[in-house]
Amino acid sequence: MTSQPATDPGPNVLVTESAGVQIVTINRPHVRNAINHATAVDIAAAMDELDARDDLIAGVITGKGTSFCAGMDLKAFLEGERPSTPERGFAGIVAKPPVKPLIAAVNGPAIAGGFEIVLACDLIVAADDAVFGLPEVKRGLVAAGGGLLRLPRRIPYHLAMEWALTGEYVTAQRAYEVALVNRLVPVDTVLAEATALAASIAANGPLALRATKRIIVESRNWDSDNEFIMQAEISEPVRASDDAKEGARAFKEKRPPVWQGR
Repeated sequence: MTSQPATDPGPNVLVTESAGVQIVTINRPHVRNAINHATAVDIAAAMDELDARDDLIAGVITGKGTSFCAGMDLKAFLEGERPSTPERGFAGIVAKPPVKPLIAAVNGPAIAGGFEIVLACDLIVAADDAVFGLPEVKRGLVAAGGGLLRLPRRIPYHLAMEWALTGEYVTAQRAYEVALVNRLVPVDTVLAEATALAASIAANGPLALRATKRIIVESRNWDSDNEFIMQAEISEPVRASDDAKEGARAFKEKRPPVWQGR
């Protein structure tokens, strides 16, 4: 991963692994984990690796220190940087999230582009003192990193409008109440809770997981007359896979399945 100057805390992004789970930590606590170009490149590389490796089944993304992510690094932006990559967009993730399940472990404020990173994830585990917000309108800007596209799909329309048009911060408790957040936990347990959730996902069939996420994501654009046909195009290859047979055998034999990913 890209190195930082000696005065900085190390690589922009830390990547570790545990039992089939990739853990990506934005490592710029000195700027509240704000995203510059190098950090976007590093996150994109981690997402590429998550998608490419058969032994990685799910991912977690979090922030180092007391913030999840403050959004775009404004100092870097004023110096001419664009904190994005051509394929995956802002932060190397919002335009093209991984095809595998990804959990946001929100350890602190997730503001502007930081909230948009969260919304690009499939599940959200948040600290009970975290806050979310799209304050771009307060700065005469538009939340164009996917926030305005994804938020109305996750919470009621009028509530999404209120959050986006006022630009006010929203507590994690409120986000949990409206079912945006899956789990609300003390801050010191956020990463452990998210990793455990990812591990419970990673224990399942990798082909089935990928197909399941794909159907949920893509089906919102399907014509209702053809949705079962389009679903079958994704699900039938999984039904015919060796993993499907292994799942049935393991159930019959009362043992954990041994997935091969084929």
